[in-house]
Amino acid sequence: MFVTQELLNQVDALARKAGAAIMEIYGREFSVEQKEDKSPLTEADAAAHRIIVDGLSALDVQVPILSEEDTANFAGADAEGRYWLVDPLDGTKEFIKRNGEFTVNIALIEHGKAILGVVYAPALDVGYTAAAGLGAFKVEQGAAPVAISVAQYREGTPWRVVGSRSHAGDSLLQLLEKLGRHELVAMGSSLKLCLVAEGAADAYPRLGPTSLWDTAAAQCVVEQAGGSVVRLNGEPLSYANTREVLNPYFLVLGKNNLDWPALFN
Repeated sequence: MFVTQELLNQVDALARKAGAAIMEIYGREFSVEQKEDKSPLTEADAAAHRIIVDGLSALDVQVPILSEEDTANFAGADAEGRYWLVDPLDGTKEFIKRNGEFTVNIALIEHGKAILGVVYAPALDVGYTAAAGLGAFKVEQGAAPVAISVAQYREGTPWRVVGSRSHAGDSLLQLLEKLGRHELVAMGSSLKLCLVAEGAADAYPRLGPTSLWDTAAAQCVVEQAGGSVVRLNGEPLSYANTREVLNPYFLVLGKNNLDWPALFN
């Protein structure tokens, strides 16, 4: 099998190495630049990118790499439809705010589906790992990995909904009105998806902009934990088309019987 526990461990170690470099910069003064799309860029983004690309290039598994910090040199997936999809520092705004809610995201894509995913939050020292056939796990502050799974929504209780800390909007508020009783938890970066994966939340509706590298690793964690990440039409979020790096709006869901896409009609 292409994906193995050894490969997952190697990618996890690489994400943690990048996280250590991020934290070295996090602990001192750093400059902030602006990319062409007006999003922020720090030296931590660049440092983590170099570590991850060098590390992935040194693995026995050799597939193309698409990183947020180097889209120009990506020529497409290999003959088997595989490529690495990387966000060296997801939640740069949270990094700049110094609230700890930022992550390193590394995913392996095969035919548009994330078959391996590692999400590591270096400031919190919390990691999530998953791979097809291996399950999903959470690792807290050096402890042994613990298997995780999404929660079953309990009828009659408030919905536990995760929202973006930096991108809340009217569309989300309108959805929550239709949903009824709910508890809203604000969170940054791909940690929002991971809260659903570990059963700490029931749903995460994303009604704002994201890119492929923002979601792929955490989507793998959610799916291997028994949840789903779907577009508003109910179709799974896909990574097959790398020419379009922006995701459509999507829903991250645990186990429940609500017809979520119908809420948008």
